[in-house]
Parts: sequence; C-alpha cells; structure tokens
Amino acid sequence: MQPIYAAMSGILVGFHWLYSQVLDSESGWTWALAIVSLTVVVRMLMIPLLVKQINSSRSMQLVAPKTRALQEKYGSDRNKLAEEMQKLYREEGVNPAASCLPLLIQMPIFLGLLYVLNGAAHGQPKGYFFEQNPALVTSLQHARVFGAEISATLSNNGLTNFNSTFFVAVFLIIGMTVTLFITQLQMTRKNMPPEALTGPMAQQQKMMLYLFPAIYLFTGVNFPIGVMIYWFASNLWTLGQQHILIHNNPTPGTPAFIDWQDRMRARGKDPDAILAERRAKMRKTKASPVAGDPTKVARQGTTATNTNVDPASADSDASESGDGSSKQRVRRQQPTKGSRATRKQGPRS
Repeated sequence: MQPIYAAMSGILVGFHWLYSQVLDSESGWTWALAIVSLTVVVRMLMIPLLVKQINSSRSMQLVAPKTRALQEKYGSDRNKLAEEMQKLYREEGVNPAASCLPLLIQMPIFLGLLYVLNGAAHGQPKGYFFEQNPALVTSLQHARVFGAEISATLSNNGLTNFNSTFFVAVFLIIGMTVTLFITQLQMTRKNMPPEALTGPMAQQQKMMLYLFPAIYLFTGVNFPIGVMIYWFASNLWTLGQQHILIHNNPTPGTPAFIDWQDRMRARGKDPDAILAERRAKMRKTKASPVAGDPTKVARQGTTATNTNVDPASADSDASESGDGSSKQRVRRQQPTKGSRATRKQGPRS
C-alpha cells in the first residue's frame, strides 16, 4: 500500500500548493478544495474501469435469457452446462469476471486514499510527501471549515454539543446518506429490467437500497470531517456520472432505455441501428496474426500470403505442387527497376 499512500499524498500536497497561491495555506478551505480535487482526479482515473464494469454487467444482462435457456436444457448435466455456457460467453464476447475485476482494483485505491486522509487528520503522516513535510500534516489537522476542524469527529465532539463541528459533521453525514440513496434508487428504478425487480434478487436490492445509507448514518459519527468531505464529493461524482451514463447509454429493456429510444426517434435517429453498432463494437475481436510472422495482422476476409517472393520466379508461370494443385502466380504490379546502385550509374553508352 505504500506506493498508493505516496501517490495519494503527492496529489493532495500538490493541489494544496496550487490553491495556496491564491488562498491562505493554513485555511481549511484550501485543504477542502485539495481533498475535493484529489477525489476528482482519482474518480477520473477510474472511468475506464467503470466503463468496463458497466459494459460487462450489461452484457451479462443481455445474455441472461440465453443462459436461463441453457440452464433449463442442461440443468442435470453440469459439465455440459459449463461447456455450453463458456461457448455462449465466447460467442457473445462476454467475460463474467470483468464486472468484478474493476471493483477489486478500485478497493486498494479507495482504502489508500481513506488511510492517508484519516492518518493526516489524526496527526499520523502516511505517504512519502506527508512524511517529508510534517508541517503539512499539522496544518491539515488544525485547518477549519465553517469553524470545524477537518480532523474533528462527531463522536469526539459529542452528540449534544451543538457547536460548529456538530453542524458541519451532521450536514456531511446527511449529504453522504442522501446522495448514496438517490444513486441506488436511480439505478434500480430507471436502469434495471422489470424481471430483475421481482424475486429474491429484487428483495436483496431493496435491502441494499436502505442498508448502505443506514451504515453511513451510524459510522459517519466516527469519520473525521476531512474524510467525510471526500465521501460526499465522491458520492456527488457517482451520482452525476451515473445520471449521464443512464441518460446516454441505458440498459436495454429498462424504463431509461424506453426514454432514450423516444429521444433518438425525436432527433431522427434509429435507436436499433445505434444499439446494433454498439453491440458490434463490444463483440469486435482482434484480427488473427499472419502465419509465420506474429508481428503482422491479416485483414479480415483475406488469407495470408508469403511476401518474400523471389523476383526471378515471380513472373514465371505457376508450377505444379506435389499434390497436383497449382501455386498462385505472383506478379509485381510495377516493372522491376533494378538495384539502387544500377540506377545511380545511369544509362550505359
């Protein structure tokens, strides 16, 4: 985790220096802006992982009817079912593990960011740039936003002590909870097919809809205000990012998809053609390498040919191979001009 600590501390210290050019370096707003900027940078770097995760989840939803049909057909034969499922995934270009891998990659980054902020808020430097600049840790620890120290927690302040720390912490906890709830509600109500809203899975979705925000309510009292600024900014980013994705590229068969189709038709575009083009891009496979030369790639629909042909034999008639089949005649499209040295000598007298 040390490389992650170093990267997070470096970005945070860098933004603090940038904002210190126009603001007071000891101000809590300077550190708050640095924390928000750090959150934006981290989330922007994770956009490719998010897109990959969404595309993988969407592909799994699209092939769900086919997977259910295979389960009904080969339910009693697990080996045959696994074989047919793998075949289906290859044909559709679907990787079930792709939806989980981005989450696993994101976790160390998020944890590293939280540990750096939490450590700085408690006067414990984490990361190379904070370790080399202990004064910055002290500055962050005692910086104030609306009169509340960034390192303060609601539990240490007391739930009955109605001061600036109480109001800032309560505002951030409520903000974190509301943004997370709206994000999950937006996903379940607009971007999930009707069949996914029934059965045991739907019940789990409803539990998560209320459970995760409730966790914020109970655990937020132990988070330093600096960490809650990060969480609040991250939730706002997720909410806006998800709205854009659902608005422009919704999952087929969902209410958001129906709205998207209506918008495309109103603009004079064919939604089916757009969807087919997107699916074609997702299924696009890499061209196979040319035989004998892995550095070259054969064009689709053509066969690889040997480019190292003897010029003397290129203009000769096709010869018969051992099995009686004739070899393809290869001719140069332009006349042979001889070697470079011969051309330099010029015409002979």
